[in-house]
Amino acid sequence: MARGRLLLILVVLTIAAIVAWWAMRLQAPSFFVARLRLTPVSFTDLPGWRTADPRAALIAFSRSCQALAKKQPAEAMGGIGYAGKVSDWMAACRAIPARAASAAQAREFFESWARPVAVGNGGDQNGIFTGYYEAQIAASRTQHGAYQTPVYGTPGNLVSVDAGLFVDDLSGRHFTGCVDGHKLVKCPARAEIDANGLKQAKILFYANDPVSVFFLHIQGSGRVQFDDGTSARVNYDSQNGQPYTAIGKTLIRMGVPRDGMSMQVIRKWLKDHPADAQRVMETDKSFIFFREEPIADPDAGPAGSEGVALTPAASLAVDMKVHPLGAPMFVAAKRPDANPARGNHDFDRLMVAQDSGGAIKGAVRGDVFWGFGSNAALIAGRMKSAGKLYVLLPKALAGRLGKSQDFRVP
Repeated sequence: MARGRLLLILVVLTIAAIVAWWAMRLQAPSFFVARLRLTPVSFTDLPGWRTADPRAALIAFSRSCQALAKKQPAEAMGGIGYAGKVSDWMAACRAIPARAASAAQAREFFESWARPVAVGNGGDQNGIFTGYYEAQIAASRTQHGAYQTPVYGTPGNLVSVDAGLFVDDLSGRHFTGCVDGHKLVKCPARAEIDANGLKQAKILFYANDPVSVFFLHIQGSGRVQFDDGTSARVNYDSQNGQPYTAIGKTLIRMGVPRDGMSMQVIRKWLKDHPADAQRVMETDKSFIFFREEPIADPDAGPAGSEGVALTPAASLAVDMKVHPLGAPMFVAAKRPDANPARGNHDFDRLMVAQDSGGAIKGAVRGDVFWGFGSNAALIAGRMKSAGKLYVLLPKALAGRLGKSQDFRVP
């Protein structure tokens, strides 16, 4: 009897400890919560601003303005709230030059209404910048021959839940699950999908190479060349809610050298080790579901999270929990040459936040969209650079920050 009572006390104390721990997290003391620090600076503080060519960013910003124009003026821009409302940006959108601008005119346009703000993880302004591209795969509408790897649309039982609708303290937090009868459960991980398929999801087509499909998942979009001569584009539609694991880390744990790790190295290892490739790819539990679209403009990229076509070397994927889509952002980093023998080059460039990604987490973190084709793949696959990030805000919004302001990062 005493032993049972002791066990009950231990259970109660354990539950109380868990509740207290979560309460501390929700109250966000400094030792649990990341901080975004925004510090207004001047354009002269941006490395290479005087020689940078922001014309591609001007095109990208114009596309974002078209998306903003469809929203209500009082709607928040997104992220943690530092970028104000849609109405705060419309004057800049209306001032976009009607004719093609020179590099100098594009710089003058951004300088006329914006002020750059340095982005920091608290007091640390250093972050990581990587690259991605629009992949291409070969596929067929029917399963035959080498065309055996399915590419799926979103399952009919997949749902995204806004936890804030049920618990006020979890406002802004979302999670994904699958409906099983009257229960919401975890969606299958990659290994289970590979083994059993997905009855609840439509198969869009069958690819001829599982490794290419895996990298399609990593990039989030791509072009499909079908065996009947037709082509299409597939864009990210949803994800299974399972955690993303970079398989480069898996290979490093298996003894592959860390130095020089890149998409090209990973792809070659998977091709050279066909017996182990599936097991390694399945260490990434995340699984992407796509939607198929026509290729309306071969020169434009796929639609990003903002719903507008991405612009090569001018569209940036960011953490949407932190940053607003549509905001111009200046990246000061390095990028590899398409020819590995030529090493790295300075990458001081104005871009626009127009996309997001499962691996893009944190305040000073960005993924540069490099476009479509072999050169884009060579650059994106090897890009991993330390760097700094600046966001351009309307002058009135930047003025409200004072000398510096910290924000809680959820």
